[in-house]
Amino acid sequence: MYNIFTYEFLLLDLISSLIGIFISIALLQSGIDKVLDRKGNLSWLSDHFSDSILNKNVPLLLLIVTIIELLSGFLLFLGALYNIIISNSDLLILGFLTSSINFIFLFFGQRVAKDYDGAAVIVNYFILNMIGLLSISLSIV
Repeated sequence: MYNIFTYEFLLLDLISSLIGIFISIALLQSGIDKVLDRKGNLSWLSDHFSDSILNKNVPLLLLIVTIIELLSGFLLFLGALYNIIISNSDLLILGFLTSSINFIFLFFGQRVAKDYDGAAVIVNYFILNMIGLLSISLSIV
């Protein structure tokens, strides 16, 4: 006999893994773009932050954001696979936490640059990231 409660935790694992894969695609694409076109990104970001307190630190901040994006993207992707295959969410949790830090950094930068539309876009990723963490916490209980 089919019992919906038997599949509840499997569904939450699947939801958190799918959210992890979704965010990992965005972060890996963004991080790889920053590596492959560092000069173009540095030029655009230097102009973007030219009138802000971050203007002198753009090269270092670009390096930090690139590393965090790539790290969290890989953690989310591998964590999603581990969660689906062996029901272990440790890497996925770590990926969601590191991507949360990344989104907070990006949000801060957009607000400092007074790019309020750009900051608003990051809020969506952050909320989805929190839903991913929440779905893991619900499946653990």
